This record gives sequence, C-alpha cells and structure tokens, in this order.
Amino acid sequence: MKSSKSSRTGGGTPATAALTAAGVAHTLHPYAHQDGVERFGEEAAAALGVAPERIFKTLVADLGGELVVAVVPVARQLDLKALAAALGAKKAAMADPAAATRSTGYVLGGISPLGQRTRLRTVVDSSAAGFPTVLVSAGRRGLQVELSPEALVTTTGALTAPIGH
Repeated sequence: MKSSKSSRTGGGTPATAALTAAGVAHTLHPYAHQDGVERFGEEAAAALGVAPERIFKTLVADLGGELVVAVVPVARQLDLKALAAALGAKKAAMADPAAATRSTGYVLGGISPLGQRTRLRTVVDSSAAGFPTVLVSAGRRGLQVELSPEALVTTTGALTAPIGH
C-alpha cells in the first residue's frame, strides 16, 4: 500500500465509510471511468497500472434464493460450482443484475464487497492471500480501494476458498 495511514477523505461511499469506521488502513485510487466500458475491472487495472491479478471484482450470485458475494481477480472467472461448494450449497448462478444492485445498494461496475446495504455471505478467492495488498471497488465506478487481504476478509466476514479459474 502506498500509505500506511487510513484515508480520511472517505470517498463518499458506504464502502469507504465502513473501512474508516472499522479503523482499517486503506488507500483510495480514483481513475477516470469511460462511459460505455463494461469490463470495469480490466479498465481499472489498465488505468491504475496494476496487475489484473491484484484487482478483485465483486460478483453477486444466487444460491437458489440466497444472494451471496464472490470476490475474484479480474484476470479470472468465477467458478460457480466452487462457490456453491464453499458455501455448502448444491449450485450457484449469477444473480439478476437488478437484484444485485437492490441488495448491495451499488450500481453494476461499482459493487463493493464492503459497506453493502444488506450484508451478504461473502467468499474471497484464496489467491488474495498471495499479495500484500489487493484492490476492490470502493463503491462507485472509477474508484478502487487498496487494503490488505486480511482486512478485506475480516471487514466483510468472508470465507476464503479457491473460487476463481
């Protein structure tokens, strides 16, 4: 992380407010989001000059009536079978985008695993532990937050499992 101090500006999102309230050291990384871009993680990696393996996307899945969160590197795809297994379910499918935005309180491309309107069970891909810090959405398009993988797992109450492929 570029700074060992917690950002005090907050970034104006529930995600950054949650990190600040929890006393979690983090660094905000704003970038110019381009309208029309739909591969938000790849856009962030390119704009910030960060390896796509260190930027994690937040995906909302449905376990048959229960929405859950999967946090995987943008360089990988979510393994729905592995996610279901990690959470003790028979199967998982990607959630309806409208349900994901209603539940989390964030827009697509800006869904953060932190500070969600409804706290959902969360699984972070185990590859996160291989980095001193990772980046996730800070709750809006064009803003990433960098924090330690341990802080991400603790703050979200996540499990870790190999859910990316």
